[in-house]
Amino acid sequence: MAVRYAEGVVHGFLTLSTLDGTVIAAGDSAQSVRGNRVTSRLIFHFKDGSLQDETTVFSQAGHFRLISDRLIQRGAAFKVQMDLSLNAATGESTARYTEENGKEKTETVRLKLPPDIGNGMIPYLLKNLAPDTPINVPMVIAAPKPMLVRLAITPEGADTFSVAGSPRKATRYVAKIEIPGVKGVLATVLGKEPPDTLIWILHDSTPTFLRSDGPSCAGCASWRTQLASPAWPKATEDAAADRRK
Repeated sequence: MAVRYAEGVVHGFLTLSTLDGTVIAAGDSAQSVRGNRVTSRLIFHFKDGSLQDETTVFSQAGHFRLISDRLIQRGAAFKVQMDLSLNAATGESTARYTEENGKEKTETVRLKLPPDIGNGMIPYLLKNLAPDTPINVPMVIAAPKPMLVRLAITPEGADTFSVAGSPRKATRYVAKIEIPGVKGVLATVLGKEPPDTLIWILHDSTPTFLRSDGPSCAGCASWRTQLASPAWPKATEDAAADRRK
């Protein structure tokens, strides 16, 4: 994917909720840049004490290129406690996980990865894509045995949202995991295909991610990730009002 909009230093706030709107976690999205290398960290702290923490390192010298990705999922929100690390240059992927019976295991595989591997980078790629353009992105799935799949992402249309009553338009994408070979056929037959993910991107002079609805791991329920604004306590607002008098 060619770089049309280079990433920079940013810190944003997110919420994670069930699809009926119940907030289950507060999130931070932070990026730092050194030369053409970007380090992006997306972390969610759940109300029940669970944690999802993903750190993605990629280069943006003309084209986006993944360098490494690490995803940690632990706590009651996840059936499998997972620590998945991926080295894009060597193809080595290591999953450290804890089964439901409490037994800890480590699985390391060396995959032949294409140069456009997209772990941790989907929002960045969609921001640099023309709104009506589909893409097909290879990814290593977060599962006890790492496996290379493809994520087929197709624009479905435009949805209206508003900011302080002012209407805007966002492109809605549907992302479908395609499992290769016999495993994909079995998943279809057994009805165990991963659910689709919906992603909304604002395409204008400064494209941005707005929201996604989908699972965070194999076997996970679909959750909603979206931008959030800070909420200030009344005492702070009262103090600010007093200063203005």
